[in-house]
Amino acid sequence: MTSNTGLNFSRVMPIFVLTFVDVLGLTIILPLLHLYAAAFGASPLEIGLVAAAFPLSQLIGVPVMGALSDRYGRKPLLLISQITTCISFLMLAGANSLSMVILSRIVDGLFGANLSTAQAAITDLTDESNRAQGLGLTGAAFGLGFIIGPAIALFSLEVSDSLGTPALIAAAYSFVSILLTLFSFRETLPPERRGQMGKRLNVLTSSLNMMRRPQINWLLALMFSQQIVFFAFESLLGLFTLSRLGLLGQGNALVFIFVGFVLVWVQVRLIGRLSRKYGERKLVLAALAFLAIGLIFIAFTPEQPHPFYIRNKAQHDLEALAPDATEAIIGQIDITLPTEDNRGIGGLLWFLVGIVPVSVGAGLIRPGLNSLMTKRVSRQEYGTILGLSAAFVSLANAAAPLLGGLIFQMQGSSAPFAIGGVVMTILLLISAWGIQSESMPSAGSE
Repeated sequence: MTSNTGLNFSRVMPIFVLTFVDVLGLTIILPLLHLYAAAFGASPLEIGLVAAAFPLSQLIGVPVMGALSDRYGRKPLLLISQITTCISFLMLAGANSLSMVILSRIVDGLFGANLSTAQAAITDLTDESNRAQGLGLTGAAFGLGFIIGPAIALFSLEVSDSLGTPALIAAAYSFVSILLTLFSFRETLPPERRGQMGKRLNVLTSSLNMMRRPQINWLLALMFSQQIVFFAFESLLGLFTLSRLGLLGQGNALVFIFVGFVLVWVQVRLIGRLSRKYGERKLVLAALAFLAIGLIFIAFTPEQPHPFYIRNKAQHDLEALAPDATEAIIGQIDITLPTEDNRGIGGLLWFLVGIVPVSVGAGLIRPGLNSLMTKRVSRQEYGTILGLSAAFVSLANAAAPLLGGLIFQMQGSSAPFAIGGVVMTILLLISAWGIQSESMPSAGSE
């Protein structure tokens, strides 16, 4: 299986590759969802509904799919998930109404448990000494997808005027992931290790029972809380850099690429060594500290546009853009563009310094928390707990743009980041007391 010091890469790498290909399809679509909705004359509320349909559907679908993978194995559930994701992209490509766009996102949300099932497979192949490193690999695949996927989306729109083209490309990548699962993925959960659910205990009941366990419920609450803060930061980053640094599409794309590379470096090169040396508890505490420091630092980014900023051109380019998902949900956010009087490199350098600890913290937090959760359940419940974790992340992702956008609109551009840093500090202090480091193998006996 695995050694005490490293991963069995011959088993783990196929999961990494299929996760990367899977995420590539998803990240081609995500930056363009508001355009699909706007193409059918959607109102701001309807565009918000398109954005929220997927994470809200995952609240129901992912825990159920995770529990079923504990019962029937990872491979069949992974295939079901990937096939329905591919179908949802084809639905999006052929959509002739807003209802079809929303339905495609609901289908993917209900059955698209690709990442949590892949994480469960990684967990099957690891032990307590290297589980965070293994889970970090799936996070690295996600980070790589977020670097390459949006670039493919923009390129596809450059060569084709049809919004169906990116969706078809995403479906093609999803189909490749199906083939990879069929021919390169070996089942990681043999029949003798699968959970045996009682006749009266369905998958939803088992998920609800797990949420009542001590330490599990706290870790799920922590996952939800930190994700709300981080995803609000991620959703509002483009508006913040526009108002402070004068960055538009290409500039923000470079920022996200920089963040992606830091995430991949942390999750491939750093997390394994740190988790083995210090344990997941200290890893999570360090991640919260990095996030708190970085968010507060970014909140004080000086208003200084980059040296090539031209206000009239920025205004023209901004008027040509469709509203993003955050604006679509809460209405048009008033953005005051910076003047050209104070152009320089200082503001951008300040911001990039702050983005490093945020990226490091983001790279550590979810693998660390997921690894801690798996240590508090039995082997037969890995899929269930990782599905629950993903569902709490989806709930946070649905709420964060609305909450962060309202704070941005009412209190100014720095407020979501400053408040987020304070919240992360509070979570750090509570977690230092509330998270226990020892495993709880008896938890799975309930």
